[in-house]
Amino acid sequence: MKNLHSVAFWLVVIGGLNWFLVGLLGWDIGMIFGGQGAFFSRVFYILIGISAFYLFYLHKNCCLKGEICHTKKESSKAEVEAEPESKAETISPDSIVENNPEEAR
Repeated sequence: MKNLHSVAFWLVVIGGLNWFLVGLLGWDIGMIFGGQGAFFSRVFYILIGISAFYLFYLHKNCCLKGEICHTKKESSKAEVEAEPESKAETISPDSIVENNPEEAR
């Protein structure tokens, strides 16, 4: 599912850059594949459109729940990374000496 999301994301980015080029320079990426009517250009445009619908659906669900998309995963990673640090902070040199009195001498 993560790979599908990445592919959809990059196709939408390419589509957005294509519209930028059309607006700025009047040049369409589809011209590389033979123009807008060519088979490959049409497939490319269809894939970009499907990707846009897919991302819209995923992000719409996040927004309806009142969440900011993808921060839930990032916060769980931060909690996992912070956990070992918090354990390290609770161990003090005094507690090590108490557990090993021979090393303290």
